[in-house]
Amino acid sequence: MTDGSPSSSKRRPASPGVPESALAGIEAHLKQRELRREDLYQRARRLRRLAQGTMTRLHADGPAPAEIAEIRRALADLADWVRREGRGDEPLALDATQEAVEAILLAAVLDGATLPGPTDLGVDPEPYLLGLGDLVGEVRRRALDDLGRDDLAGAEENLALMERLTRSLLRFDTTRAIVQLKPKQDTARTLLERTRGEVVMARFLARARPPETDPPREGP
Repeated sequence: MTDGSPSSSKRRPASPGVPESALAGIEAHLKQRELRREDLYQRARRLRRLAQGTMTRLHADGPAPAEIAEIRRALADLADWVRREGRGDEPLALDATQEAVEAILLAAVLDGATLPGPTDLGVDPEPYLLGLGDLVGEVRRRALDDLGRDDLAGAEENLALMERLTRSLLRFDTTRAIVQLKPKQDTARTLLERTRGEVVMARFLARARPPETDPPREGP
């Protein structure tokens, strides 16, 4: 009489599991990736701090060609390193890349130059667009500085630039799975409308201001 179970002669041996060599290979891979991630983090951190400091100085002191050249070199090195060594960890470099792009574009604005594209900077289009989106806020800052100095013409020029940049951003309609561009577009549109209102108000006040008259001349 049998119990319905397969005979011992037909039973397959239990699997010995994953070979030790495979487990050791996985362990080595993970350790190497941890080292690469730390390296990438430090590279990105240095670039981000350089870009942030440079943008502050650009607003305060104007063009800084030596610092921008350093950013461009560091950005190209980081982008190349990510393509060769950072596969799968690209998000760690995203913030630094877009801030470097923003700083380079701001420098071009200060120079009155045509803005370089992603190919010129050696970066992918996705972080380039994010940096371009942040540039709108930097140009708004310049417009507000102009208004603070009663430089209405300068504020109007920067407002016009904000309009061109925003139109460029709104040209793209893509899924957030590819690039988180929609929040940048919404922010750019909001900043543009706010700045337009402030420039219009400044223009109105300038027209309403009574003309300056020369003080009366004193007699002999």
